[in-house]
Amino acid sequence: MTAAARHSARTGQGIRLVGVRPLLVVSMRQDARNFAPWIAIVTALSASSILAYRWIFTDTQDRRQLAGTLGANPALSLIFGPARDLLTADGFNAWRAGQLGALFCALMTILLVVRNSRANEDSGQAELIASGVIARGSRLAVALAMAVIASVALGVVCFLVTWACGGGFTATLLLSATFTAAGLMFAGVAAVSAQVGSDARTATAMGLGTLGICYVLRGYLDVSSAPEWTQWLTPLGWLEKVAPATDNNPWPLLPALALTAILFACAFALQARRDFGQGLVATKPGPARAGLAGNVWGFALKLQGPSLIAWLVAFVALGLLFGTLSTSMSKLLSTNPGMAAALGGSDPADLNFAFLVTILSLVGIIAAVMGVQLVLRMYDEEINFRVEPLLVASLRRSTYFASNLLLALTATAVAMIVAGTGMGLVAHAQDHQIATYDVIRQAVVTIPAVWVLVGLAAAAVGLAPSRRIIGWAGVVATFGLTLLGPTFKLPEWALSISPLHHIPNVVAAHADWSGLGWVAVVAAVFIATGFIGFQRRDVL
Repeated sequence: MTAAARHSARTGQGIRLVGVRPLLVVSMRQDARNFAPWIAIVTALSASSILAYRWIFTDTQDRRQLAGTLGANPALSLIFGPARDLLTADGFNAWRAGQLGALFCALMTILLVVRNSRANEDSGQAELIASGVIARGSRLAVALAMAVIASVALGVVCFLVTWACGGGFTATLLLSATFTAAGLMFAGVAAVSAQVGSDARTATAMGLGTLGICYVLRGYLDVSSAPEWTQWLTPLGWLEKVAPATDNNPWPLLPALALTAILFACAFALQARRDFGQGLVATKPGPARAGLAGNVWGFALKLQGPSLIAWLVAFVALGLLFGTLSTSMSKLLSTNPGMAAALGGSDPADLNFAFLVTILSLVGIIAAVMGVQLVLRMYDEEINFRVEPLLVASLRRSTYFASNLLLALTATAVAMIVAGTGMGLVAHAQDHQIATYDVIRQAVVTIPAVWVLVGLAAAAVGLAPSRRIIGWAGVVATFGLTLLGPTFKLPEWALSISPLHHIPNVVAAHADWSGLGWVAVVAAVFIATGFIGFQRRDVL
């Protein structure tokens, strides 16, 4: 035992955090570049809201029209939260950046904590670190300290830049504080999942799944006719209660901090009781025979099986959950002419279906996230040197690429059909004017647009995997153009970049189906590009 360790042992509990400081310094140097882009994204989201509002909506009439359009669109409330004040730049910023900024900050800390705690055990780095003078809980303490530093840094940078761009002091300060609070809470969630999951991938899935449930539940409660107190059922609802630029109420941040402290304490308690390299959920031994994994097609399915099952369960839940909103829409449309105008019509049946079309576009974006994730998994296997042993045998490159890509395309199509079926069944049960078959048809025609985004990711992996972020960029761009492009009065050519812009309404009397063919052609071009690129480039 070293002198430092003996001194810590004599002083009691100090040994638990031996080695935190040097490990934190090294970890920050290595990992700062990974959370810096998240800080830039959230800061740009907030600052651009202030600048864009003042540049585009210059007079009171434009601002009132914006408030009427956005405030009356329930699909936007599902994503961004309720629009409390759209007549000021700070109110617009709180609406546009509030929930998305909290979501991005939570994503940052979930990935950061798992990467610097559980992933190091899986890779063997933690064992090397543990051979030095370091306590059992020090690695988790370092991971959480990094998450705290990143969350606070994000809040401070976002506040300073947005304030410099013209945001109000109090409103901007509280909005930035909600981002920091979201990062802290879900850092605690990630720390707990890192102790429960059987490996880093499972821990990440558990953390992201918890975040997704909280986000969807928050959106559902905002759009439905649920009582106001139900917002306290989800941590993201607590952050809504802060209401920057309107109520400016900082007190809901206190339960967020309390939850953070509880989760941190639970993570340390669990970490002290689990085996190194194992989770509280034990890893099951593999089967004695190859079975499904005996060929490359079954191997791809088996490798992605647990993730696919979780995603499909989520899409079933999304379909049933979003389908129940049709009743709320009927009530709102009967009392809110502005909402009817925002959805583009007057007949209640057509308006309800128009709302479902918008929701299916959102489901399509979520399905694209799943598809892009499945495609990028190919490169993860490649950089971990698990692809080359397969290719040195009789397996052809095109077959390996096809097995993974076909799985991604099939999974996204099944996800859309499953969600559309659930949505259609529930919507028809509550409003017989909505046919289940029509909702399923609408889900089916959305699939080619999803495949464009999956194909874009495949093209990036095939041609230049170092530029694979293009796959995620396509999803983000489609999200922004589809949901916010019309609001910001973007030209038709800009809106047409989104593949979802070309998806027809299947019940419309004069639906334009020509765009759907072009979307399918673009998807085919991206997929073919991926195949050609993977055939010709070097494989790690």
